[in-house]
Amino acid sequence: MSLFRDDGVVLRTQKLGEADRIITLLTRGHGRVRAVARGVRRTKSKFGARLEPFSHVDVQFFARGSELIGRGLPLCTQGETIAPYGSGIVTDYSRYTAGTAMLETAERFTDHEGEPAVQQYLLLIGGLRTLSRGEHAPHLILDAFLLRSLAVNGYAPSFENCAKCGLDGPHRFFSVAAGGIVCGDCRVPGSVVPSSDAVALLSALLTGDWATADACEDRHVREGSGLVSAYLHWHLERGLRSLKYVDTGNAPRRATRA
Repeated sequence: MSLFRDDGVVLRTQKLGEADRIITLLTRGHGRVRAVARGVRRTKSKFGARLEPFSHVDVQFFARGSELIGRGLPLCTQGETIAPYGSGIVTDYSRYTAGTAMLETAERFTDHEGEPAVQQYLLLIGGLRTLSRGEHAPHLILDAFLLRSLAVNGYAPSFENCAKCGLDGPHRFFSVAAGGIVCGDCRVPGSVVPSSDAVALLSALLTGDWATADACEDRHVREGSGLVSAYLHWHLERGLRSLKYVDTGNAPRRATRA
């Protein structure tokens, strides 16, 4: 029997029995971890309020054996709040829906429990912090998070040079299957022709050029969101359940097919 301590973000919770919960966290040192928190659904439990989605917490686990991830779920026996990001997110619909999609994305990109995913963890912390402070439009923060999550997991799209042959850009065509912008010779069936402003926006979100992103027109933002959604769907092999609830003002516009 061993004790483990780590800091992590609560991704989701599930009811267990009459008073317990299964807590899913993305931790710094152990990647995605599921643990049982006993008694946290009782009205007098102060511990339970610290283990809500969006919370950044310092947690202690009790596990049978020498490894945190074993045959059974470990127990979450202590939790101290590091940053209550949820307080700045759950009261605003746009922030909440964007934040929920970020949590689901982080969970989907950490398939194997117990495997550290430090870059994804730090990316999630930064995204929730920015979202809770309202520094940029929630759907822009979400698209930036999705693009960077794809990048740290090896699926970074190309927005300048051809994704297939490397020919210097800019080029007109965008192919989800090919990995981003492609030249005329490498164009494949199903490629689309996005506007140059939408492509510039996505490049800015990926690189952190917020001055360019914040100044982009809504129609290009919606177009860019459609491309991000399609690209993410391709690499995850199925879409995010929470993405359809994200408030972008209007439905994403489809890019023109080549």
